[in-house]
Amino acid sequence: MAGWWRALPRAAQRYPWPTNVLLYAGLFSAGDALQQRLRGGPADWRQTRRVATLAVTFHANFNYVWLRLLERALPGRAPRVVLTKVLCDQLFGGPIALSAFYVGMSILQEKDDVLLDLKQKFWNTYKWGLAVLLQLVSDSWAQVILLLAGTTAVHHCT
Repeated sequence: MAGWWRALPRAAQRYPWPTNVLLYAGLFSAGDALQQRLRGGPADWRQTRRVATLAVTFHANFNYVWLRLLERALPGRAPRVVLTKVLCDQLFGGPIALSAFYVGMSILQEKDDVLLDLKQKFWNTYKWGLAVLLQLVSDSWAQVILLLAGTTAVHHCT
């Protein structure tokens, strides 16, 4: 077990894209399973499988490319640069990822109107994510790192 744990960072450095996809799919799926558990209903493993499918086919890949693009366009870790990256993510990446989630889940659920959930849920979910962003940024710069993880969770757990 200890050898496996030490090998994980090496694998992540050597194969960052596949590692990102696997970790993202795992976190996405775990978030879905946790949400189901917190709601108190029975586990819907078909739903979790759909979430994992969407994570592997779109979200993990999109986020990997999108965040690398942001880093290349806005290199650095200065507070102003980090805030600019977060704002770009919220204004451009967030809506794309959120739209892909609702449309993708509707397709995987074989719904007749694949845009209905997007129309009904997008704005409330997006506003909630922006409220979290504004609160965290106004509280402390140290929380910006948590913001990236938090907004990702918000976008994918609603």
